[in-house]
Amino acid sequence: MTVTAPELLVAQRYSKASTRAAVTIAAAWHLGSDLPSTIFGWSEYRWPLLALGAWILYSVIGVAASVALLNPGRRLPFGPWASAGLALVSGAVVIVACRPEAIMSAANWGWGSVGWLALILFWPRRTWPSDLAVFFLINALIMLAGMAAADSLDRVWIGKFLVILFGSMTLQAGASAGAHAFDLAAHWAADNSSILARAEATQKAAEQVHADRLRRYAQARQAAAPVLTRLAEGADPSDPDVRHQCAVGAARLRRLIAETDDAPNPLLHTLRACVFDIERRGVVVNLLTAGTVPPLPLEVRQALIEAPLEALARARTQARVTLVATANQVIISVLSDAEEFVVPEPDGVRVATQVEGGLLWIESGWTAP
Repeated sequence: MTVTAPELLVAQRYSKASTRAAVTIAAAWHLGSDLPSTIFGWSEYRWPLLALGAWILYSVIGVAASVALLNPGRRLPFGPWASAGLALVSGAVVIVACRPEAIMSAANWGWGSVGWLALILFWPRRTWPSDLAVFFLINALIMLAGMAAADSLDRVWIGKFLVILFGSMTLQAGASAGAHAFDLAAHWAADNSSILARAEATQKAAEQVHADRLRRYAQARQAAAPVLTRLAEGADPSDPDVRHQCAVGAARLRRLIAETDDAPNPLLHTLRACVFDIERRGVVVNLLTAGTVPPLPLEVRQALIEAPLEALARARTQARVTLVATANQVIISVLSDAEEFVVPEPDGVRVATQVEGGLLWIESGWTAP
């Protein structure tokens, strides 16, 4: 499941923590247990330098595997199973280096320790449980072969073998299972957090849609109710004032409808819709635009277009509309042969008017704060 960025970040942090823990445990075991066993058991080796070489080979494999595990962009020089084979070889070399009577002593650290390398090598694989099981089985068979070569297959030695084998496998498999479970729990928590966040976002979106519908219903009622009420009270439809009021109400309704459309430039889209509505009445409208309108909140767009819209609606034969926009300023001006009227002045915009030569000029402007 795809999760959002914050949840993914949390999951990645937990995953890195569990991975670092696995690498730290393997490194601490090799340095804190295997190295002292090699040094203090030096006299128990037939070929001490061979045991030291096995410890160095183990270290090289561990460093390479750790670097690849902690840096997902890097890979092992060999595949995981090829590296695991080298790890098994290092364990077998330690067995060969030991004297026969020391094969079950602490000096023979390899076969009980290589499982920590397997934990790192198979960590990112989905098949890590089966990989570890096969690795442990091969490691056990190698140790049994070494015991057979040293003629140490009596019940006492077999008992020691089983105790050490069970103890090391329990520690290594348990550490791997626990760390993977911790990683899985982190991703599960992140996924559930993402599901909850999406559910909350969906609910908020539904509430917002409902609120917008109520708001638009109120605006549509405000635009149409006065005209309808006046007509219901017996107003004469041929009265120029009534006709102007009807035109303004129609333009406002047209604006509300245009605002629901998905357009790259909502303000220009709404303005064009209003111009189209006026042109249907036979008014000649010239629309000029310059610049790119910056993103504006719906309230600002409504306030900007309120006065120009009414001037357009009151135009009798002709009108010129100009929209000029910059990154921090938008100006809409209308020059029409409409009669002078009380110009609305919504909050957040400035409105200027002038009448000259029988023409009404109205300018509505917004400047970024």
